[in-house]
Amino acid sequence: MGTDRHEQVLDALGAAIANGSLAPGTVLRSEELQERFGASRTVAREVVRVLETMRLTSSKRRVGVIVREPAEWNHYDPRLIRWQLDGPARPAALATLNELRSAIEPCAARFAALRATPEERGRLGALGERLARTARARDLSAFLEFDIAFHDLLLSASRNPMFGQLSAVVAEVLTGRTGHGLMPPEPQPEAVALHLAVAAAVAAGDADRAERAMRDIVVQARDEIAALVSEAGPAAG
Repeated sequence: MGTDRHEQVLDALGAAIANGSLAPGTVLRSEELQERFGASRTVAREVVRVLETMRLTSSKRRVGVIVREPAEWNHYDPRLIRWQLDGPARPAALATLNELRSAIEPCAARFAALRATPEERGRLGALGERLARTARARDLSAFLEFDIAFHDLLLSASRNPMFGQLSAVVAEVLTGRTGHGLMPPEPQPEAVALHLAVAAAVAAGDADRAERAMRDIVVQARDEIAALVSEAGPAAG
């Protein structure tokens, strides 16, 4: 029960910071946090400690908890990404995240084609086939599971540990896209075909083809999300 309350308060306070309800420079005292969120002193202290590790807040003796400037936040933290995707800044957050994916994932695909083990090449192909099967079945939940696994494997197979650590970021983007209705009822056949093309290129060790196909995936995702956000409006989801 204590853990659940901790997560509830963390989500509420973190989202308030992420969406700007608590502006940079806002000072919060422990007593205010306890009263505002109905939290015990222990829970409030634990939540503040987590927010400090995310660089969303800092604490000063005899002052209180201070909301930091967005430039100082740890923008790679999956929880912060989730809060941003859940809030009014979702279109801007999606655009920023897609720029990150555009910069990283095509390069990761190139290196995976050069460095993946035979077992990883086989698993990537199998995941591509599962994506195709669940797309045809319009099973978005299973499709999301395999999509996350596909991108996770690709990033780790690049053998660049810094790329690999972006797996949780990409997973949040994919999860948020599905959770907020920014996926068509049936994943686009072109997107599925591109995943299969990436897997085939990695299996063949064709770095140029793997990079091109992955770039096409990210571009298509960007255009698809932009169209759906435009149709639904910025507060949709």
